[in-house]
Amino acid sequence: MRLAAEQVNAIKAAAVAAFGNDVVVRLFGSRVDDTRLGGDIDLHIEAAPETADVDHEIEFRAAVWKALDEEQIDVVVAARGQQRWIDRAAVREGVIL
Repeated sequence: MRLAAEQVNAIKAAAVAAFGNDVVVRLFGSRVDDTRLGGDIDLHIEAAPETADVDHEIEFRAAVWKALDEEQIDVVVAARGQQRWIDRAAVREGVIL
């Protein structure tokens, strides 16, 4: 996994602040592969249905951007139990932070 401990901690703290204590954050995509270089930070957020909305996503994105000063972050927010193809792929291939 190509994220520093400080980045992981900042992402997790922002997720809990925005979505609540029961949020699950997964890193997926190219940053999971230690042999690759570069790439966006692709995050899958699994949250309670009442917080899996645009307002909470914006709060999360703002906090992560402020903490990491990173522009290349892609975020997918899913209500717990949602079964879109991107959710299945992130659960299957991702790493829980």
